[in-house]
Amino acid sequence: MKSNLNAVDRVLRFALAFWWLGPFAPAYSATWANWVILIIGWIALLESFFGYCSLQHALGLDRK
Repeated sequence: MKSNLNAVDRVLRFALAFWWLGPFAPAYSATWANWVILIIGWIALLESFFGYCSLQHALGLDRK
């Protein structure tokens, strides 16, 4: 698996994950919305560590 995220993208994804998984995470009355935020936060965290985004690869947006 080749890295397809640059350093800025990885830092921004980590910041998003830190915000959405931390104490300042948005909380909604709809339980499903909270689960969506939790899942997206974990995906962003894993992508920031591994440096690979499968959605960017699928859409052909890989950095060259």
